[in-house]
Amino acid sequence: QVQLQESGPGLVEPSQTVSLTCTVSGGSITTNYYYWSWIRQFPGKGLEYIGYISYRGNPDYSPTLKSRASISRDTSKNQFTLQLSSVTPEDTAAYYCVRGDSSAYIPIYDYWGQGTQVTVSS
Repeated sequence: QVQLQESGPGLVEPSQTVSLTCTVSGGSITTNYYYWSWIRQFPGKGLEYIGYISYRGNPDYSPTLKSRASISRDTSKNQFTLQLSSVTPEDTAAYYCVRGDSSAYIPIYDYWGQGTQVTVSS
């Protein structure tokens, strides 16, 4: 079974860069047709797509976050990392790493991390 686990700071200061790492077990992040993604949920609101890094190592970002977001991977550690720069209080949210399964008849996020709360405040 695939498991994803987020790690990173719970509290960051405005203008700083937040770095969140997702450790994957039970499956390789290089396995064909999977997209290792980050999404976030604002308090009292729905989910927002941030970006992904594909099984080939190619990134994709939401247009609204492309200038600030960077997703990378370390295949030797089976990890992928989100860096979000110049954060403001509007970036306060619960952040999830998830696996996107594009091989399914209807593409879905089939495995989720438990989520990690990021609060931006001075």
